[in-house]
Amino acid sequence: MTTQTREIDLSRYLANIWDLLTPEEQELVRENTHIQNFKKNEPIYRELEEPSHLLCLLRGKVKIFKEGIGGRNQIMRLIKPVQYFGYRAYFASQPYVTEAAAFEPSVIAFIPMELIENLIKKNNALAYFFIKELSIDLGESDERTVNLTQKHIRGRLADSLVFLLDKYGTEADGCTINIYLAREDLASLSNMTTSNAIRTLSSFCTEEIVAVDGRKIKVLDEKKQIGRAHV
Repeated sequence: MTTQTREIDLSRYLANIWDLLTPEEQELVRENTHIQNFKKNEPIYRELEEPSHLLCLLRGKVKIFKEGIGGRNQIMRLIKPVQYFGYRAYFASQPYVTEAAAFEPSVIAFIPMELIENLIKKNNALAYFFIKELSIDLGESDERTVNLTQKHIRGRLADSLVFLLDKYGTEADGCTINIYLAREDLASLSNMTTSNAIRTLSSFCTEEIVAVDGRKIKVLDEKKQIGRAHV
């Protein structure tokens, strides 16, 4: 399903790039952007597809993942509103090397990458914006690679919980992480088997580091308690 772009205030949702554009450039973006709704778990793009659009998550949550050996997925990144994604492959002249899917019902803006590329060639501020975004993503990716390959199981799961807190925050109670992950997804995010994720999360509950209610995970003493799990 596609929503009329005029019904969405792009100047509000895309404020971090909107303010970098001239009025003429803003109108070009408005005229060429389309908005699409995605259901929970619906694919957004697939590996080896050719990238054609800059994607901006307006509402919802999105996971970027890669299928590994035996069909086991590895979550590479999580996207929150308002973040841009799906453009690295275009700049690299490559097909997508990952896949993206909606974690929950989501609304995404699609802006043609040809238009973005043309704007970047004329607009230094916009070019610098994307250089900075790519640099931040690369730094986060490097840090997660070290954490997921060098730390023990408890440390990897603890890092994932801190990552989720930083990315999505908490609900109104100030304790419950504002995303509900299946155990398979939590395992994928932590680079471990589902059984190990279940066992380690149960251990965290026993130690009163977290409390679990279905897919809801409540951190009992914010990062201070999770930090104990690294030891």
